Amino acid sequence: MEKVTKLASERPVVIFSKSSCCMCHTIKTLFYEFGVNPAVYELDEIPRGRELEQALLRLGCSPSVPVVYIGGEFVGGVNEVMSLHLNRSLIPMLRRAGALWV
Repeated sequence: MEKVTKLASERPVVIFSKSSCCMCHTIKTLFYEFGVNPAVYELDEIPRGRELEQALLRLGCSPSVPVVYIGGEFVGGVNEVMSLHLNRSLIPMLRRAGALWV
């Protein structure tokens, strides 16, 4: 759990993902299209990725990926990110976190 918190606070936007997950790809693409350069941790490709995945599950993330942190704060998965985007809250949140300057 400490490792997740530490990684989540190192950059304005952090995404925990799996390289084979289509919804992870969708969320990463959304942020890239905004001009955001998130830190992406592919849990199926990094050492101890399985431990991080278990910690995310303990946080209540189901499914375990994608999981997004903005400004060090837990945002959630696809549903939460898309809801923020659709109600026009995502861009202001990214600006406050220093992930966007425009």
